[in-house]
Amino acid sequence: MAHQSLDSLEPSLKMVCGHDPLCPLGEDAYFVSEEKQAIGVADGVGGFALIGVDAGEYARELMVNASVAVHQLPDGVADLKSVLNEAFLNTKAEGASTACIVMLSNDNILHSINVGDSGFMIFRANRLAYKSPVQQHYFNCPYQLGNSKGCDRPSSASESREPVFPGDVIVVGTDGLLDNVFPADIEDVLKRETLEGVNPMELAVTITNLARNYSLDMERESPFAKAAKLAGKGYPSYYTGGKPDDITVVVAHIVPQNQCSFS
Repeated sequence: MAHQSLDSLEPSLKMVCGHDPLCPLGEDAYFVSEEKQAIGVADGVGGFALIGVDAGEYARELMVNASVAVHQLPDGVADLKSVLNEAFLNTKAEGASTACIVMLSNDNILHSINVGDSGFMIFRANRLAYKSPVQQHYFNCPYQLGNSKGCDRPSSASESREPVFPGDVIVVGTDGLLDNVFPADIEDVLKRETLEGVNPMELAVTITNLARNYSLDMERESPFAKAAKLAGKGYPSYYTGGKPDDITVVVAHIVPQNQCSFS
């Protein structure tokens, strides 16, 4: 018997998404499409500001072009390699950016494509079920898309396919989140904040504020500080503290297709 194509499958699950509408983006950018069940985040490389380039312009243009490419796909089909490649080819701004795009296909698989140190996590029953790997040339030098010599290309991206289930919470973020908040911190937020149901926007605001507070805490052991100690070179063994940065967080709740409200 022939297999059904994804665009002819009837989806049984969907992502209900939320983000902090008041959070300043700075050099970050993102898009959310509940119509196409896709989320993208990007972090412009700040070093370009030193040569007079708006470090966020490339990230913003890349996410606009990624959103356009996503909307050209058949419903329920997650060809993220072509999405990222098309977005990259159509982005002409100076600068460079990390990128992470996730998309839910009709067979209830969360597809991802990632370049650099933005990423996502899947939480199931308030516990971490999956965390995307970081791509970096060396510590604190992530892979980055760009038109300049030395930048990476979409062919360097890592991809994953992870099954999701009703009740799962997806947290997508730039390194401003991931450098300052451990998965266990988000587990604590979920245990505390979802007793009466999951509200993706409220969770995104809470997680964003947590990351911002932790980024300014110079005494706390952060993921960045832990990685710096392991990297050794250039960082003392007693290095502690958060990493102030732009912070972008998008939260998605996996629910049955016919559910229209938070639960």
